[in-house]
Amino acid sequence: MAKTILEIKGLRKTYGHHEVLKGVDCSVAEGEVISIIGSSGSGKTTMLRCVNMLEEFQDGTISLDGEEIGYHIEGSSRRRKSDKEIARQRALTGMAFQQFNLFPHMSAAENVMLGLIKVKKMQKAAARAIAERWLDRVGLSARANHYPGQLSGGQQQRVAIARAIAMSPRLMLFDEVTSALDPELVGEVLQVIKGLAADGMTMLLVTHEMRFAYEVSSRVIFMNQGVICEQGEPKEMFVRPKTERLAEFLKTSSFN
Repeated sequence: MAKTILEIKGLRKTYGHHEVLKGVDCSVAEGEVISIIGSSGSGKTTMLRCVNMLEEFQDGTISLDGEEIGYHIEGSSRRRKSDKEIARQRALTGMAFQQFNLFPHMSAAENVMLGLIKVKKMQKAAARAIAERWLDRVGLSARANHYPGQLSGGQQQRVAIARAIAMSPRLMLFDEVTSALDPELVGEVLQVIKGLAADGMTMLLVTHEMRFAYEVSSRVIFMNQGVICEQGEPKEMFVRPKTERLAEFLKTSSFN
């Protein structure tokens, strides 16, 4: 049986009086590719951002590779871990966002190298070798010395993915990575993710690309109003939804 990489229990997140996550339970096994689908505002991205502490949460636990993320218990009190400890834990995950967040004054290779040098304290030559390997893996070896402004949106997103993966994360998080791209550029990014899935990388993806979720996922999670309404294998979820809410969602989605 595959090892559990991520374990979420009773996760609750509020903004003021608005409860965004209402007691979410979820686990991800090593090598699993899990797509999270649902309407805007259902809590998908918030859950993802809680996993690597880009968002603090009010209740519940998140464990990555058996290590509790973000908080610890002192007596009867729940306390946030130090910024240094959270930064170390955050490096256990890689995350690609809707926006590419590349440094415009750095080449593609330099963007990928930055975390390796600053966080992992690698020498430039070693970091460059890793950067070149991953840029080649995402089909951009010929663009290693190009700056973001010289790259298409799809190419910039592939650099951002290479940058995250170069850090050797235990879990890769993707948050709607194609939503900011022109339609003709979506396929090249999805193809990279498909290749990573085929390599056995453990991934948690928020996506609105239903056909992609159907083809690539080992499991699909459907979220609605801050809770997981339904989850299971893609064929069961997309072909034979068990809840009326999922059936309604699929009718209005891009899956056909």
